[in-house]
Amino acid sequence: MREYVLVAVIAGVITFVITPAVRWLAIRFGAFTPVRGRDVHTTPVPRLGGVGMLVGFAAALVVADHLPYLSRTISDNFGPLVGVLIAATLITALGAVDDFRELDPITKFAGQMIAAGVMAYAGVTMVNIPLGGQTILPAPILVAITILIVIATTTAVNFVDGLDGLAAGIVAIAGITFFLWTYSIASRDVPGSVFSSAAFIAAALIGICLGFLPHNFHPARLFMGDAGALLLGLLLSAATISFTGNFDPAGATGQSATYASWLPIALPMLVLALPIIDVVWAVVRRRGKFWTADSKHLHHRMLQMGHPHREAVLLLYLWSAAGALSILALAYLPAVVALVLLAVLLVASLALTWGLPKWRRTRSL
Repeated sequence: MREYVLVAVIAGVITFVITPAVRWLAIRFGAFTPVRGRDVHTTPVPRLGGVGMLVGFAAALVVADHLPYLSRTISDNFGPLVGVLIAATLITALGAVDDFRELDPITKFAGQMIAAGVMAYAGVTMVNIPLGGQTILPAPILVAITILIVIATTTAVNFVDGLDGLAAGIVAIAGITFFLWTYSIASRDVPGSVFSSAAFIAAALIGICLGFLPHNFHPARLFMGDAGALLLGLLLSAATISFTGNFDPAGATGQSATYASWLPIALPMLVLALPIIDVVWAVVRRRGKFWTADSKHLHHRMLQMGHPHREAVLLLYLWSAAGALSILALAYLPAVVALVLLAVLLVASLALTWGLPKWRRTRSL
């Protein structure tokens, strides 16, 4: 565990330290988010934060390669992890170009497919589908599923990046939840095998999100831009694929064995429940043209209800944590206890979401 904590700290510190330089570059070369009708900020804000996060991830990989135990994981998974780094660099570069000069949807989609393809070619791919055992599908189908997961995750993170600190915070919650799952399953079901590429990527992802948040929380001094949203989506999908696509439910023991056939798939979906709901809602609302923009995302609704910026972000954090932690609890607690926890968290989230604006209006009368 200590090596993972060190990886997260290094990723966070490097991201935090390098981000002001990235902000200077964004200002110097004109990478700004203009004020558009659908935006909530009132003045142009520099964007390009993903570049700093990429540096933080690369630093974490270099440090991990020099640690006693994680270095073995890096050595055993050298090709796939280098593939993740190359794909991360490509998708960050794509996003950076979009931050300077907005690209059309087809170009961005093609770039995401190329980055996902590079990662799959390097070995980060779904080996099986863990439903009722290990379901083996033909290699082309597994690669297609891998690419689909990457594109869906990057799109979801990009959609939720609408308020200061929102995307970074939600992805940090996702990273923490996924890390706890991968680490605990490995330590309990495969003693001595707690070090894995999935857990490393999740730990580094947590670090870069937390390192970036001080610069991005409201009022943000720098936006992550598409460079950051696409990078976070790709790294989260890489961690998911590295673990879920190689997980054998038959090897699980204890309480986790009860849910082993579906939890590896349900957990990533519940962790990103809010962004997924936002994407599906947008597709339906826009009649399939999800790439068009509007001001009807979940975070826009929160502001329209009367929540201040920071309050809306924190409440969306709470909703994300409620779903992620409750589904994770099913693997370790009796089902009744886990469901009660889910009910309590959802009721609390709903009460605060609907009640705070009403309480504020009543108090002002």
